[in-house]
Amino acid sequence: MNQIQVTGVDVVIVAIAVLWVGNRITQAVSMLKKYSIPIAVTGGLLCSLAVAAVRAIGGPEIVFEMATRDTLLMVFFTTIGISAKFGRLAAGGKSLGVMVLCAGVFLVIQDFIGVMVASAMGSHPAYGLFAGSVSLAGGHGTAIAWGKEAEAAGLPNADLIGIAFATFGLVAGGVIGGPVAEWLIKRNHLEPKNTTEEASIAEESESSEPYSLNLALRVMLILALCLSFGEVVNAWLFSNDIKLPGFLTAMMVGIVITNLSDRFGKPLPLTYFDYVGEVALQLFLAMSLMSMDLSSLASSFGTIIFVLVIQVLVIALFGILVIFRAMGKDYDAAVIVGGFCGLGMGATPVAIANMSAVTRKYGPSFKAFLVVPLVGAFFIDVLNAMVIKFFVGLPIMQQTL
Repeated sequence: MNQIQVTGVDVVIVAIAVLWVGNRITQAVSMLKKYSIPIAVTGGLLCSLAVAAVRAIGGPEIVFEMATRDTLLMVFFTTIGISAKFGRLAAGGKSLGVMVLCAGVFLVIQDFIGVMVASAMGSHPAYGLFAGSVSLAGGHGTAIAWGKEAEAAGLPNADLIGIAFATFGLVAGGVIGGPVAEWLIKRNHLEPKNTTEEASIAEESESSEPYSLNLALRVMLILALCLSFGEVVNAWLFSNDIKLPGFLTAMMVGIVITNLSDRFGKPLPLTYFDYVGEVALQLFLAMSLMSMDLSSLASSFGTIIFVLVIQVLVIALFGILVIFRAMGKDYDAAVIVGGFCGLGMGATPVAIANMSAVTRKYGPSFKAFLVVPLVGAFFIDVLNAMVIKFFVGLPIMQQTL
C-alpha cells in the first residue's frame, strides 16, 4: 500500500487548515457553538475521518509526523508556567487540595467501572484498566507504557487497546466538557466573579508594554530558555531515577523565571505569552486529532464506543454531583467541571481547550485556569500511577488468560 508522509512545516499547514475549517463549521452549526465544542475537535475529527475514507477506498495511507506536535505541547506548558506567579499559586491552595482529592477518588471509580465492564463482557479484568484510567486519564503515553508491560505479562494487544481508548477518549473529553459546563452555568444562572485578584490580573494584562521587535525577540528567547533548561533539568532528574514528563520540567523552569523576573522588578509581558500558548494549544490539539488512525480501530469500534459511553456518563455525573459542589457551586466550579471532563477522558490540553471555549463565551475564570492545569500537569499522573498499581495487585488481576 502506498504511503504519504506529511512532515515538518507541511504538518503545521494542515493543522492551520484544520483549525480554519473547524472554526467555520463551529460558527455555522449552532449546536457546536452552543455547547462550546473546541474548533480543534471539530476540524481534527473531520480530517481524521477524511484520511480514513481515503484509505478505505484503496487510496494511500496518510501519516503525519508528530515531532512538531510534541514541541508545541512543551511550549504550551511553558506559557502556563510563566503565568504561574507564586501569589496566584498560594491563592489556589485549598481549592487545589480539594481538586486533587476528588481526582483521586474519580480515578478509583474509573478503573472500577472499566474492570467491571471488561469482566461482564468476558474479557480479562486487566483489560478494564485500559478502558479506565490507564488510557483515559493517563492518555497515550501512559497507555503505551503500561501496554508494553501488560503484553510482556501475557496480555495480548494491550498496547493497541490502550491507544484506541486513549484516542477516542481524547475526542470524548473534548466533546462532553463544554456541554456539561454550559448546562451547569445556565441551570444555576452563574456569572463570572470580578474578584480583586482577577481584577489585578486583568490590570496587569492591560498594562503590558506595546508590541515591538525587541519584545517579540524577548518572548521567543525566554520560551527557548525554558525549553532548553527544562531538558537539562529533566536529564538530571532522569539520571537520579526521577522520571518526569518533559513538559513538566519546562513548566517548572517557566515558574522560576517569571517569579525571579518579578523579584527583580522586571515582570514578563504575560499577555504575549498567553497569545503564544493559545496558538500552541490549538495547533497541538489539531495535530493530535487529525492524525488519529481510525481505520485501524474499526474492528473494535463498537466495543470502544459502548465502554466510552459508560465512562462519559460516569465522569459527567461525577463532575456535576461531586466536583461542582466541592469547588463551590459557582461559575468557577462550572468551568472546572468542563476542564475536568477533558482531563479525566483525554489530556490536560483538552481540559484547557474546554475551559477556553467556555470562558470565551461567558467570561474569565482565574480559579479554573489555576487549579486544573496544576492537577493535570503533575498530581493526576502521580495519583494515577498509585491507583493503577493498586488495581494490578488485586487477586482478580492474577487470573490466567
